[in-house]
Amino acid sequence: MQRFEGYAVLITGAGQGIGEATARRLASEGARVLVTDLDGERAARTSATIPHSAPFACDVADRAAVEATVAYAVEHFGALDVLVNNACACTADTPLFEDQPDDTWQRDLDITLTGAFRCARAALPHLAKAGGRGAIVNIGSINAEADFGNHAYSAAKAGLASLTRTLAADAAPRGVRVNQINPGTIRTPAWSGRARQLDALAGLYPMGRVGTPEDVAAAVAFLASADAAWVTGTTLRVDGGLMAVNTGFARTRSFNDA
Repeated sequence: MQRFEGYAVLITGAGQGIGEATARRLASEGARVLVTDLDGERAARTSATIPHSAPFACDVADRAAVEATVAYAVEHFGALDVLVNNACACTADTPLFEDQPDDTWQRDLDITLTGAFRCARAALPHLAKAGGRGAIVNIGSINAEADFGNHAYSAAKAGLASLTRTLAADAAPRGVRVNQINPGTIRTPAWSGRARQLDALAGLYPMGRVGTPEDVAAAVAFLASADAAWVTGTTLRVDGGLMAVNTGFARTRSFNDA
């Protein structure tokens, strides 16, 4: 089904992982995709394998770079219909909270939250011209909802959920929808070399596995498409049921019942 025939899409952090899978999914449904990444060479390698796509280096922490990226998308495709804010930064916590330095805290917020703001600000005027099919999909995290570590990253993702709601209200009269996806653990290159940890985490998920980038890409495709024409300001969990069930407690309850 070609739900995105004629659509022009910009995806940040699309050189690998969730962003790459999303680019592939939307392109497979007819979209023309601007594959952006901080690493321009990685964006180019990924774009070379995706039909109807083009690469562009973009640092979402740089306002001028973001505005140049959006301008290129509009020039290259003739329009912009969908923005997917996927770029993020996640710095490991210090052993003691009080040792967290300002620079790493600021970096996570600047890329993960303010970067999405910069992209939305630059894209919104163009999305508003998309004839009612304009959409922004923000990639959040279940870290926004509960403690899974990473103070700065979690705070940034929680802020992104708030921005999703407030921007949805602001953009709705202009025909632009804004939604967020909160994934659980996803098997991406960020987990490279930690297969045992991923296997251990799988047991915590009611569905018995961690997620794949394609799981998230499918959700993005729904929220970005006309199938979600009356959905805005919402956050969709793509987490294998993790936030719905305390798996450890459920196992203890089953043991006690036995």
